[in-house]
Amino acid sequence: MAFDWFKRKGQNITTSTEDKKDVPKGLWHKTPTGKIIEAEELRANNFVSPEDGFHVRIGSKEYFDMLFDDQKFKELDADVESVDILKFKDTKSYTDRLKEVKSKTKLTDSIRNATGKVNGVEMVISCMDFAFIGGSLGSVMGEKIRRAIDYCIKHKLPYMIICQSGGARMQEAAYSLMQLAKVQAKLVQLSDAGLPYIAYLTDPTFGGITASFAMTADLIIAEPSALIGFAGPRVIRETIGKDLPEGFQTSEFLQEKGFVDFIVKRTEIKHQVSRAVKLLIHEYH
Repeated sequence: MAFDWFKRKGQNITTSTEDKKDVPKGLWHKTPTGKIIEAEELRANNFVSPEDGFHVRIGSKEYFDMLFDDQKFKELDADVESVDILKFKDTKSYTDRLKEVKSKTKLTDSIRNATGKVNGVEMVISCMDFAFIGGSLGSVMGEKIRRAIDYCIKHKLPYMIICQSGGARMQEAAYSLMQLAKVQAKLVQLSDAGLPYIAYLTDPTFGGITASFAMTADLIIAEPSALIGFAGPRVIRETIGKDLPEGFQTSEFLQEKGFVDFIVKRTEIKHQVSRAVKLLIHEYH
């Protein structure tokens, strides 16, 4: 994507959505605070710098390996892919853009579904990939979440979404926005079935994702210093004509204002999720 959706000069995001992957490919990785860490040490610490606590942006592969016991899981609905419904074209056609990003990321779309055990607790996890067109919400994301929820209801399993998105996918226009209502309707069915839903907000979580299912979970947790919001800070500042508070739209700021229940370090997420699921299941029943 060539659209400069948001920038931040702070601990977590230093550049725009067109950046290279944060996951190091070489021997060393440098965090925004200037700390140098060996790549293998970073990987062993769930891609969190032990020097300064900086959470390097990662994707579904890393989250699934981190959360599921023995890195064993079954991927669901892997063959669902986007199509160019509207024959959309900006600087290039949507069809070409999809081919390019699929080849580059080896992903079929911006979210993956998987089921497995987290500290012995069987559950379903949907994880977004920011590398795929900014983790944008399109018809495939809505459909895959719908299928994941149906799987949970059928097998009586708890559900978790790891959010990492710039918002709705403009190349699908109204089709992308329709997914918000679709997902919310399915989450009501999940709740009616007595099954818990956890949202884990990572950096960044923006746009329609934040305006809908990221903020309607039984438990809303977030990574430290994750950027979370609807519109970007520059847009808000220009709209209201005022300077924004320090730390605006960070997970810590949102927790203080009551939008986030807990902030959980990535190194502790597996334990905290399994414990939360057990408590929520007990509460439901």
